[in-house]
Amino acid sequence: MSTPNTSTGLPSEAPLFIKVFLETGPDGRSRFREEVVPTREVKPLLYLSAPVLGGNVVLRQSPPGYFMDFHPTTTAQWTFVLSGTLQIGLPDGTKRVFRAGDVLYSTDITPAGVTFDPKVHGHDSRVVSEEPVVAVLVRE
Repeated sequence: MSTPNTSTGLPSEAPLFIKVFLETGPDGRSRFREEVVPTREVKPLLYLSAPVLGGNVVLRQSPPGYFMDFHPTTTAQWTFVLSGTLQIGLPDGTKRVFRAGDVLYSTDITPAGVTFDPKVHGHDSRVVSEEPVVAVLVRE
């Protein structure tokens, strides 16, 4: 997001969104990568990005303590966290935490012709808050 103008408290430039990718890298391993999604002011103080791919909308709710062991994403999907805190872990030990307002784009699908190996592929997910994770998934 952009830094507010100190005199008005309003954005001094168009805000940016950070699109966090959870993807399969060239080596076949799951990894995180970030990309900036720019916006432009279409009306005073209304900033929009270019359209992004979407499809089926799925609502998710998982209770505190929920854990799903290593698994791949089955289809490319956006995850928009509405409440709670979700931790995503990779086989190499990397972990990222997603809170209300965070966005994750997952494409860490097991490569064609490869047998899923939880020591190499996929990710785990864990609710690390004392409240449920509520999220909207948009699958392509």
